[in-house]
Amino acid sequence: MSTQSAQPPAGAHVNKILEEMYGEFQALMVQRAAILRRIGTIKQTIIGLAKLFGNEVVGERVLQVVEQRSSTRSRGFTRTCRVVLMESTRPMVCQEVCEEIQRRNPTLLAHHKDPLASVNTVLNRLATYGEARIVMNERGKRAWEWATERAAEGVDSPKKQQNSSAPSVEPQKR
Repeated sequence: MSTQSAQPPAGAHVNKILEEMYGEFQALMVQRAAILRRIGTIKQTIIGLAKLFGNEVVGERVLQVVEQRSSTRSRGFTRTCRVVLMESTRPMVCQEVCEEIQRRNPTLLAHHKDPLASVNTVLNRLATYGEARIVMNERGKRAWEWATERAAEGVDSPKKQQNSSAPSVEPQKR
């Protein structure tokens, strides 16, 4: 009798490994989104304390860590979109995010053929990751806000309470 007939086909092992890897990948993506929300909440708190008590009280080192201060290294495009949303006190439409990036780092948008489309793509991707939420602003336009930890737990954030008339919109899957 052949020993090969007692073993499952090679594809079954590969499928089992792929299923396990996919499950672990999904779990890590959920953890990543939770960690990024927590980082955003902490950064917003530190920035709020700096605005309330002054940058000197918070300290230069802490402000550099939370990216309140510019560094010599150029930030990435997605990272800058994240920071703009994290530091915003209200939902922002795509044009406002684009203008804020232009104000902070004009060279960052220089190589983009259509900066508005690039920003829109990144904002939608951040919403898909669970890092940002799409809401409708008072004019009925799509706006994005940072998905804070409290909001992710089902507790309205102060931003949400101030803009409670803005319904949440699910990101579109492509």
